[in-house]
Amino acid sequence: MKTIKVSVVTPDGPVYESDVEMVSTKAQSGELGILPGHIPMVAPLQIGAVRLKNGGKTEYVAVSGGFIEVRPDQVSILAQSAESADVIDIDRAVRAKERAEQRLKEQQRENVDFKRAELALQRAINRISVAERRI
Repeated sequence: MKTIKVSVVTPDGPVYESDVEMVSTKAQSGELGILPGHIPMVAPLQIGAVRLKNGGKTEYVAVSGGFIEVRPDQVSILAQSAESADVIDIDRAVRAKERAEQRLKEQQRENVDFKRAELALQRAINRISVAERRI
């Protein structure tokens, strides 16, 4: 089966590079499924999982926003942060989720940046769900 080269890159460097049969992710405009030969496009990404399918195996990478650039033979994901499922520290992600939930609860009593706390919660939940899919 045909494959497409995929690169997931953050400001800290590359997170994932491989040839895959299909890429699935969530853009701001909705769910994207990308196969080799896809039309060129650029789209902003939501906080979510990038699913990379190859040979009946699916790998996951948690991304915290960014952009996807699609060309017929290559997909580049430029993310603010990204972690593959096998390197996510689930205990750290659970603690981050708990901190974000606490900040949201305290929002009414203190001057807490609600949007920032909400995004932190989304990132933590995403990391936990991606890490649990590898089991």
